Amino acid sequence: MRLSDDDKAMLDGAEGPAVAAAMDLLVRYGQALDAEQLCDVRNVAGTMTQPSPVKARLVREGGWHKAFAVINLDCDDELEIPDMRVPTCQLQQGFGPDSAGVVPYPAEMIKLQSEAEAFYGRKGVNILATCTPYQVGNLPVRGEHCAWMESSAVIYANSVLGARTNCEGTASTGAASLTGRIPCWGNHLAENRYGTHLIDATVPIDDPMEWGMLGYFAGDLVQEARPVVVGELAIPDLLELKHFGAAAASSGGVELYHLPGITPEAPTVEAAFGPHSIPDAVAYGRGERQAMYETLNGQGSSTDVDFVLLGCPHASLDQVRMTAKLLDGKRLKAQLWMMVPRSLKTAADRSGYTEIIEAAGARVLADSCPAMSRAAPPGTRVFATDSAKQAHYLPAILGIEAWFGSLEDCIDAAINGRWRGELE
Repeated sequence: MRLSDDDKAMLDGAEGPAVAAAMDLLVRYGQALDAEQLCDVRNVAGTMTQPSPVKARLVREGGWHKAFAVINLDCDDELEIPDMRVPTCQLQQGFGPDSAGVVPYPAEMIKLQSEAEAFYGRKGVNILATCTPYQVGNLPVRGEHCAWMESSAVIYANSVLGARTNCEGTASTGAASLTGRIPCWGNHLAENRYGTHLIDATVPIDDPMEWGMLGYFAGDLVQEARPVVVGELAIPDLLELKHFGAAAASSGGVELYHLPGITPEAPTVEAAFGPHSIPDAVAYGRGERQAMYETLNGQGSSTDVDFVLLGCPHASLDQVRMTAKLLDGKRLKAQLWMMVPRSLKTAADRSGYTEIIEAAGARVLADSCPAMSRAAPPGTRVFATDSAKQAHYLPAILGIEAWFGSLEDCIDAAINGRWRGELE
């Protein structure tokens, strides 16, 4: 790779051994990718504070500097970790202290995470603690190079905001936070951002459930490529784009899509494909819609629902408001958790939504999710969700059955303890 003078200086130790280790990792990473150079990044979203038994052992052996060196820099040397060079935020993590007594999550992990937050906060890491940093103020601009983890965040950054990031890992984001550099390949290059497949929706796509199913179809079809989607699409809002992207990144490995006339790099279908010819469209019609619904509900057999999960990716304030409206004056038979960014939980508390939701017997929880922390209500056998992403992942992670449907279907299941959702 071609290294700039600043890159070489960092690699040679001009800014200390931790930055040198970070640059060494990035050089090795870039060479493995056949990247020609590194590019500047000024926005990193990674995982520093997420607790684990491995992190607990490393902290006992050598403190938080040691834990960062091993986990976030892939380095066993004894290093003094400096402040982050560029703005860096923590993505979703484990459950916080307010979950004690609600979530079956180890108290020692809660304590470890609280200590991590104090350490990394002092190093310049913003503890946003959400898989949706774009909902709580981290909004890179079009064309800005970033180093983000978390598939649903990456696809939103690339597609909706027009920023440029690959789906990075714990070590590469750790190294980027100390250097402000990342290998310039993949989604960072304009030639790799054009569409590859054309999908034509011939059924109306006009609510979060429909956008989720269409995203699940798109991801399954293109895998790691870049779909361009046209057809009977209503103008999507943040919630619908969130569900579409998360689903496409779950059934496939999609990191970038184009909705001509909506997403920033695709004012037209022609612009979405750039210098490439426009391929024949793949139809998404009634048959494909039915198949996606059946696939997402293929892991449910018992209609007795123990647990309802909302907020994957983390819920928007509008989702919290809608949930409060549906639960107002009701009582639940199944447990319901709604996952939100902590800053939006504060807004929900102040708006009165949390009080209504929790009066029904549900809980509004921040920072994590059952998939990330591998925690659900004790005895859960069957859960329901409005998230195609969680319907895809949680059965494998926790060994439970899943039902997928609309927010209204899920609230009905929570109230009645039974799944009665169906595709209209």
